[in-house]
Amino acid sequence: MSTTTAQRATSATGAANAGYRTLWRWHFYAGLFVMPFLVVLAITGTLYCFQPQIEPLLYPHRLIVEPQSTPRLTEDALLAKARAAMPADARAVTAPIASASDRSTEFIFRLADGEKQSVYLNPYSGEVLGTLSVERRFMQVDRMLHRKLLLGKPGELLMELAACWTLVMIGTGIALWWPREKTTARAALVPRFSLQGRALWKNLHAVMGIWLALGALIFVLSGLPWTGSWGKQFKALASAANLGAPPGSWGGLPLRSAMPGMSAGEHAGVADTRAETHTAHGANGAHASSNEHGAHEANMDSMPGMVMDDLPLPLTPWAVGNTPVPQSADAHAAQALPLGRIVALVASLGVPGGYDIVLPASATGVYTVSYFPSDPKDERTLYIDQYSGTVLKDIRYGDYGAVSKAVSYGTSLHMGRYFGVANQILCAAISLGLAGMAVTGCVMWWKRRPQRSLGAPSRERAAPPMRSWKTGLVLLGIVFPLMGATLLAVWLADRTIFGRAMRQSA
Repeated sequence: MSTTTAQRATSATGAANAGYRTLWRWHFYAGLFVMPFLVVLAITGTLYCFQPQIEPLLYPHRLIVEPQSTPRLTEDALLAKARAAMPADARAVTAPIASASDRSTEFIFRLADGEKQSVYLNPYSGEVLGTLSVERRFMQVDRMLHRKLLLGKPGELLMELAACWTLVMIGTGIALWWPREKTTARAALVPRFSLQGRALWKNLHAVMGIWLALGALIFVLSGLPWTGSWGKQFKALASAANLGAPPGSWGGLPLRSAMPGMSAGEHAGVADTRAETHTAHGANGAHASSNEHGAHEANMDSMPGMVMDDLPLPLTPWAVGNTPVPQSADAHAAQALPLGRIVALVASLGVPGGYDIVLPASATGVYTVSYFPSDPKDERTLYIDQYSGTVLKDIRYGDYGAVSKAVSYGTSLHMGRYFGVANQILCAAISLGLAGMAVTGCVMWWKRRPQRSLGAPSRERAAPPMRSWKTGLVLLGIVFPLMGATLLAVWLADRTIFGRAMRQSA
């Protein structure tokens, strides 16, 4: 080969790989930050996906009972037995209503110090089977690790940042994998186990990454609406644009059910009047009650102006999280309806078992029913007057905005709930695959890392403008401001601190 030909070949190769090291450099930084969080997210997320199978194995004597042919005790009789088993100053706050014949009955109490504790009873005999701390329950600890590393707000922000930087890692990873020369689909999508050393690890990392890219993208995008910073702002924006919260979140939602013995017109009139009254004096107190949540948690359940996210519920549909909770008419001489009547009413309205009822905590409190099933189309939120049994609001999937409908499906898929065990297995495969990506990436870095150096890929001497990538990063930083700040910080650190110490690396 002549010198001229060789120079042309080298020039062509350089043109084909222009920008490669820049992309690799950003992929390196994203991976370096994301790797440890990715492992935590993968393990805790996989465990949480299999919660229905794991918890009965952890707490069999509390959760599982022998099905019997004798009738179950009434909810009111069971609640009375649960109250008798708890301290006198404990208050029942939530009643999970299960339908399975082999499951115990659970009631959640708030103790005087604010801690929540579950009491389990045999629904056939009323025997108290034991108690569990809601906050220290294994799956709750796992969930808090997944969401905030058990570090409170700082941990929540770190996990949010890790999710955002995963988007950078996915985008740059796909760009690095994208074939730049003639190659077959098999070579690009099937691991080459004939390779050895770092080349094998690189090939495994690339092929595994491209197979997982779509699932990882869905995981990140479906999890971000639940984050404590960006997620809350996104929910508020969706609600303001009438794309998130149901149209009746702020009062006046058309009712779908009427109490027996009351005409639909009378029922709607009573409900609309109460909803408007609540809107007039309750909406202004929403922010105040939210700010006082930590200091007055023991009394939070009875404060006016509350929203669904303030209630003692394990999970609430995303669409109704900001929905103000209405109030019962303050009937001084009336007796509140017993829990059994509310359960019977909910059944008559077509809601199957597997929902939670938040018990009224004051004279104007309501029974709040939250049904959060695996199929989002069946989600249901009801507010029931504690004295008359009037359904003040009945919010269904059809009432959601377009964004909330999409988030509902994303949540169900993210949690491995939508299509049963197959969904759980798929989520586990993606989660553990991402953990495998973190491990292979770490091995690759360790094998090529120079001593006493970070080992980041060196800069290109004549990198192309890459305007589309820069525009994409800027837009990502605008959409996710917290991430935008860290993008700027990494860029500045790369230019000032790491730039002087980098060595050429292959």
